[in-house]
Amino acid sequence: MATIEIRGVLHAYDLSAPSPDSSTPVLVFIHGWLLSRLYWQPIIEQLSPRYQCLAYDLRGFGDSILRNPAPDSGYTLAHYAQDLGLLLEKLNISRTWLVGHSLGGSIALWGAEYVADRVQGVVCLNSGGGIYLQEEFERFRAAGEQLIKRRPRWLPYVPLIDLIFAQAMVARPLPRRWGYQRVLDFVRADERAALGALLDSTTEAEVHLLPQVVARLKQPVYFVAGAKDKVMEPKYVRYLASFHASFPKGSSNVIELADCGHLSMVEQPDRVAANLLGILSNSALIS
Repeated sequence: MATIEIRGVLHAYDLSAPSPDSSTPVLVFIHGWLLSRLYWQPIIEQLSPRYQCLAYDLRGFGDSILRNPAPDSGYTLAHYAQDLGLLLEKLNISRTWLVGHSLGGSIALWGAEYVADRVQGVVCLNSGGGIYLQEEFERFRAAGEQLIKRRPRWLPYVPLIDLIFAQAMVARPLPRRWGYQRVLDFVRADERAALGALLDSTTEAEVHLLPQVVARLKQPVYFVAGAKDKVMEPKYVRYLASFHASFPKGSSNVIELADCGHLSMVEQPDRVAANLLGILSNSALIS
């Protein structure tokens, strides 16, 4: 793990060795809400022999702990996209593909517009939306707010708690180590960041902005959905994907994984990695 200061916050990141082929882009992995960069390890292990890979913790999550954040450090998708732009600039990374999960997928979409000159394409995992259902969003926001405010710091010490977290939001239980990692990331996420990212990204205005961002993107954009994802159902993934210019041209930009829930990168890392390789190879041939 290395760290770099962005907006007054030390951001934790892992950067693999440069690719043997200098023409390949760097793959940048962006995690979802209450998670961390560690969930990308199974995929990075498969892709790093061919591509340089960067995984980092979003401000206030994982090891990117808030201490003295800059006064303008908000928690909207645009703010996190700006963090991403600064990270790429400081690491001198000029050509990337962004791979984002859930909230990280939305940040990747915003990032592709904000630093378009550095982003060649985007892949969103378990990420969709663009439809604002007021009652459902109000319940979701209220439940999430209570979840963050009432989480006990001693939760990781509860016997068998890892088994509960290993079964949440997935089609089949994860290995217990992932359940325990989810407990740790849930507990250590900074309250300001966790609440800010949740509340600022789910307003009616923000939800309706996301399809507009997708429609404006000139880069290729792909979406990977879990057929059994109850958090971001495939129909919402397809809805957001439909706004991109590639959607109606006969070659769908949506890949649906059978028997997969909301955490595709650890539920089915082999299939996700294979699909990423296919997307990148196809993009290289077209370009």
